[in-house]
Amino acid sequence: MSIATFILILLAAACCEFIDSGLGMGYGTTLTPILLLAGYEPLQVVPAILVSELFSGILAGLLHQKAGNLNLFNDAVARRTTVILAALSVVGATLAVFVALSISKVVLGTVIGIIITLMGLIILITYKQTLRFRVGHIVTLGAIAAFNKGLSGGGYGPLITGGQVVSGVSPKQAVGITSIAEAATCLVAIIVYLARGKNIDISLVVPLLLGGLISVPFSVLTVKRLSAAKVRIAIGVGTLLLGFLSLGKIWLQ
Repeated sequence: MSIATFILILLAAACCEFIDSGLGMGYGTTLTPILLLAGYEPLQVVPAILVSELFSGILAGLLHQKAGNLNLFNDAVARRTTVILAALSVVGATLAVFVALSISKVVLGTVIGIIITLMGLIILITYKQTLRFRVGHIVTLGAIAAFNKGLSGGGYGPLITGGQVVSGVSPKQAVGITSIAEAATCLVAIIVYLARGKNIDISLVVPLLLGGLISVPFSVLTVKRLSAAKVRIAIGVGTLLLGFLSLGKIWLQ
């Protein structure tokens, strides 16, 4: 890898992680197609993104907790949601790597894109309302999102962050919870990939990891300084745009 390529990948990872750690979405969903368009193979891209998101997710979760955006110790809803999503990551990510899909990737991608788009619309329509916490929504979306993450390297954040907000979790907490749950999903998927004899391209991991880690503290501080209403609107807009991006990527292939 040339120095110029290294720097470009690092900058792309930094930009995508800044958005991801700030809104709980956008890293894998945006960066995966960028790297594929740059000429990398899917089996190079997905495991490398999973490794970089494992560490950036852990760091983001810790910093969100320290900054007060997340409160796992005193908020039972935040704690329960984190545990549920982390547990579901084991099931979803393992199935994504091991099980042969019974439906095409086009159908799966279309369904997920539609769900993401609808959640973005719901968040924007109800942004002034206080929603009741619903465990059932979290369980369903957590399983789907973990499966998609292990399969494609992306698509986790829009489903989980948007789903939490729609299910009654506060926007700032949702962002921090997503970082931790996504890290758990990445860890499971990495273990399964390695168990199946898949190699991880370290030369790609290094710039992705460095770029991600550099941007996390700035992203966390940005969330801390914004009001919950602004974070919620930003999550709604981001979810909606990524829903359109996901559908466009599938339909234009």
